[in-house]
Amino acid sequence: MQKSARVFPERFRPGSEYRFGSYEKRGLAMKIVIAGAGEMGSHLARMLSGNGHEITIVDSDPKALAEVASLADVISVEGDSTTFAVLRRAAVRKCDLFIAVNHEENANIVSATLAKRLGAKKSIARIDNNEYLEPDNKEMFIDMGIDYLFYPEKVAAREVINLLGHTSTTEYVDFSSGKLSLVVFRLEPASPLVGEVLTGFDDDQAPLSYRTVAITRGGQTIIPREGEQFMEGDVIYVIARQDAVREVMEFSGQSNIEIKNMMILGGSRIGIRIATELQDEVNIKLIDYNAEKAYRLAETLDKTLIINEDGRNTEAMMEEGLSNMDAFVAVTGRSETNILAAMLAKRMGVKKVIAEVENLNYINLAESIGIDTIINKKLVTASNIFRFTMSTDVQAIKCLTGSDAEVLEFIVKPNSPATKVRIKDLGLPEDTIIGGIVRGDKVFIAVDNMEIIPYDRVVVFAMPGSVGKVGYYFN
Repeated sequence: MQKSARVFPERFRPGSEYRFGSYEKRGLAMKIVIAGAGEMGSHLARMLSGNGHEITIVDSDPKALAEVASLADVISVEGDSTTFAVLRRAAVRKCDLFIAVNHEENANIVSATLAKRLGAKKSIARIDNNEYLEPDNKEMFIDMGIDYLFYPEKVAAREVINLLGHTSTTEYVDFSSGKLSLVVFRLEPASPLVGEVLTGFDDDQAPLSYRTVAITRGGQTIIPREGEQFMEGDVIYVIARQDAVREVMEFSGQSNIEIKNMMILGGSRIGIRIATELQDEVNIKLIDYNAEKAYRLAETLDKTLIINEDGRNTEAMMEEGLSNMDAFVAVTGRSETNILAAMLAKRMGVKKVIAEVENLNYINLAESIGIDTIINKKLVTASNIFRFTMSTDVQAIKCLTGSDAEVLEFIVKPNSPATKVRIKDLGLPEDTIIGGIVRGDKVFIAVDNMEIIPYDRVVVFAMPGSVGKVGYYFN
């Protein structure tokens, strides 16, 4: 693997699971109101409250509010977030960001609209209807005052479909319309990198086409330094130019496979979207234990074979041909079921196994037992929402599933600190690394002596403690 010129004096110790950087230090604290204290709202409250933001959470269930308050520093407002009186009590007229994540889509649309009318600077809402995201329809919601709609299940399904096209990776993210890609993979015993040592490189060498920006080992994320040795089982994060992605994937020790036969466990929104988009190209079996739902799915997914069966039944799964599948995707509503089913699929020799794991405490467990890829709607949502809390122009942000880190894409503003010195003199936090730069049609893998100019697109890999600080350098 190409080497990183940047050397860091010590390894980063991952902080709190929900800490995303300190805003207090730069005076960027925001007042954020979250409508909905369910699983998603609770996660967002914990994630954002660690940044010095003032968080108010609204819900009509006092027990749910108490649970959130026991885990995060929040102001609780009991009541219906679709009413003027409750929104006024939550002081939405003073809030910088209003996030509607109630269970009911209609409640989110109403509360986000009212919040904006009452004075919220930005208002965003979670939805469950893909029709709302069509360009003409989105304009209507903007007219209503909703700045952004997000559909976590759609984004999660898109991630699964993307990964099925890159089967040797555990995560794959494009930046700048695919000019740069983050490729994440586990080092198998057959990988040529196992035992290799990262060393420095001379600045007068030929331009790099990729570089390792992080390694996850034993649940700890490491910014690589000179002398770091790759080990079997490491999950490595590589920024690569488009022309080098295939070469990088070969380092995993796994070969890319063509997906012809796939089994989906769970007729959830994610499962339905995956089947809908792929059923014309792939032979799909979708399994759901609910007979009524299975009949409904059979009517809508005309090219997918729907099977009414319990995915926890090993014999039934074998009878349905699990061992003959190229890919297995477990997206039921229960993390435990998804993990157990994925373990069975892996044991049966299925080459690509993906599981939805919503319980964050189970992610490391799932990865340690060999499940290829984990999908988590909370992290998908965090990636969508977190950019609204940053003061600079963030084009994209990706909260990584198997790591504490985030990857951000910035457009560099004129006269920003990044344009005045070389990368090595920029003084970036030690747990931050610039991976790549896109300048018009030119793409560069970043090295220490490189200069950044205005309007460059810069892809930055940052640990939680520095995410809130990184924007300063490009703003």
